[in-house]
Amino acid sequence: MSDLKADLIRYRMERAHESLEEAALMADTGHWRTCINRVYYSCFYAVSALLMKNSLSTVKHSGVLSFFNRHFVQLGLISKNHGKFYNRLFLYRQQSDYQDLFTIDEPMIKEWLADAKVFVADISKLIDLGE
Repeated sequence: MSDLKADLIRYRMERAHESLEEAALMADTGHWRTCINRVYYSCFYAVSALLMKNSLSTVKHSGVLSFFNRHFVQLGLISKNHGKFYNRLFLYRQQSDYQDLFTIDEPMIKEWLADAKVFVADISKLIDLGE
């Protein structure tokens, strides 16, 4: 793997961890819609890193979701629960960001934040850049 590719994968994983920290801050202050956004992006950056590691590329969020499901969830490399979780985040993030009068259940978001930490850690193990 080229140094540039490894650097980009590391960068995306750093963004995943940074977004998790931002999500926790948003949860602590009760900004639930923004928390959903940051939880989603933490997983999105991790999945994007995983796709890059496996030489898969797309420019759309829906493409990232599709490749993730096709190449990792359906093949059993990622648990079906992680696949369902990422699919749910994809939908809720869109609703939260773009739908008027969107409301969310606070305990559910707190659970998603915990789930996202496990999700990102599991993706990180699959990527394993040997560090």
